[in-house]
Amino acid sequence: ARSRYLLFKHKEHWTYSQKQRAELMFERYPPIKKAYDLSMRLTIIFNSCKCKEEAFKKLALWFNEIEEAGIESFRTVYRSIETHHPSILNYFNNRSTNASAESFNAKIKSFRASARGVRDINFFLFRLQ
Repeated sequence: ARSRYLLFKHKEHWTYSQKQRAELMFERYPPIKKAYDLSMRLTIIFNSCKCKEEAFKKLALWFNEIEEAGIESFRTVYRSIETHHPSILNYFNNRSTNASAESFNAKIKSFRASARGVRDINFFLFRLQ
């Protein structure tokens, strides 16, 4: 249970006890190590690539690794990236995301939930302004 949080971090940021837990866990459960390595490679692609072409090539190599690994969860990620790759690769133009739009959308949903739904749309839009 305490080991799951280390899987969200890069191994450079692990504490001493997390390093020990990871060593034991990866030794006993090799598929978890394989999945961790695949996820870290994807992180490295997004952190290091500076242009679309470079990212596209590295993603293609990463896709090959997914095929070899045979982990179903990563095949789902593969299909998602494959389906939306033009818009995902736009991230590498100037490293911008739609996070601000998503945040604003979450605020609107929260406001709607606090009002316990919307009956009068015009009044809701007035209150939202």
